[in-house]
Amino acid sequence: MSELSFEQMLEESLKTIRTGEIVTGKVIDVKDDEIVLNIGYKSDGIIPRSEYTNDSNADLRNLVQVGDEMEAKVVKVNDGEGQVALSYKRLAADKGNKRLEEAFENHEVLTAKVAQVLDGGLSVLVDEARVFIPASLVSDTYEKDLTKYAGQEIEFVITEFNPKRRRVIGDRKQLMVAKKAEMQKELFERIHVGDTVEGVVKNVTDFGAFIDLGGADGLLHISEMSWGRVENPKKVFKAGEQVRALIKDISGEKIALSLKFPEENPWVKAADNYAVGNVVTGRVARMTDFGAFVELEPGVDALLHVSQISREHVDKPADVLSIGQEIEAKVVDFNGEDHKISLSMKALQAAPEQADVADVDIDAVADAE
Repeated sequence: MSELSFEQMLEESLKTIRTGEIVTGKVIDVKDDEIVLNIGYKSDGIIPRSEYTNDSNADLRNLVQVGDEMEAKVVKVNDGEGQVALSYKRLAADKGNKRLEEAFENHEVLTAKVAQVLDGGLSVLVDEARVFIPASLVSDTYEKDLTKYAGQEIEFVITEFNPKRRRVIGDRKQLMVAKKAEMQKELFERIHVGDTVEGVVKNVTDFGAFIDLGGADGLLHISEMSWGRVENPKKVFKAGEQVRALIKDISGEKIALSLKFPEENPWVKAADNYAVGNVVTGRVARMTDFGAFVELEPGVDALLHVSQISREHVDKPADVLSIGQEIEAKVVDFNGEDHKISLSMKALQAAPEQADVADVDIDAVADAE
């Protein structure tokens, strides 16, 4: 048997590789744009920057060190220069796809960072495997601007897995819907009419404000915002503001809220503050032809009838009074049950001077003489 030449023995000691195969090698050099691996083959393996990372500005020397052992996927046995073209990124993507397939089959909730915000949705990476989350499945509410999600870690499930067509679809919306349903169930089991709750102002309209109670929204109607009068809710509340409110009513999934806490009801002490005969100060809040309504304090209005404005004849309240004007008047009637108070400015005005009776008599006598 003839002896094998050194070259033949070396050739036989080196393994053979094929395109698509996974190889393990040791890093023998790191350059600006490529990583060189000894993969036990007659040629070294080369991983270009673009096949290692999606970051075109990444410094490979900070990511990989000489002597590191790593796996890679064979792209070409001969890259045209006698070396083996390798890809670390494609191997990671293959592993990622395997991970996604398992998650799809097991309905597993995944967490990943948003790699890119696209026109139609979000792109996330799971071990270098891409998942597309359409805009309609990003949230349970419509969101016009998705840029706030850039770089964020989000949870989602895989609802469609077809890597051959490069179609791997994620869904975040169903998780949010399910979570809110659970929170809603817990909320309704916990709350009762008369409870005090805390929430965050979600939206303000002309007729009221919607308060997020954590699982469901409660409506704080304009008529329940204060014991006094509120003209414009948007001047009172802003989105994001914390609110402490009273649960006034629960009807199905509808929650009615109120800021009219019973202990703050101004009518509780009104009988003492506005007893008949008391002189009070108030502000003209609104007027009609028959009188003016005077706010004595938030939630307590009194009627100043046109006949009680002055000892002189007044046609209409607007002829002598104006909205916002502060007036002083005497309480002439109090009805706590119906929340009605009547005022009189006239009662505080001095009676017109009367002629002296003695003088009149003397003159009359003089005339008679």
